[in-house]
Amino acid sequence: MKLRRHGIAPRAGRNNARLALATDLPASVLADFTGTSNATRWTGYARRDWLDYIASRTQT
Repeated sequence: MKLRRHGIAPRAGRNNARLALATDLPASVLADFTGTSNATRWTGYARRDWLDYIASRTQT
C-alpha cells in the first residue's frame, strides 16, 4: 500500500518482472525459481521456443 501512495503499481511491476524472466527461462526453471504454478502461462506470454535450450541440456 505504501508504494501506491507514491504512484507505483506493485502488481504491474511484479508482472513485468515475471514476463522478463519468462523470456529468459524455460517454464520449468521459472516455476522453480519463482515458486509459481502458472509458469507455463508466463512462458506463453513471452512467446519463446525452448527447444534449443532443451537440446543443449540433453547434449551435456
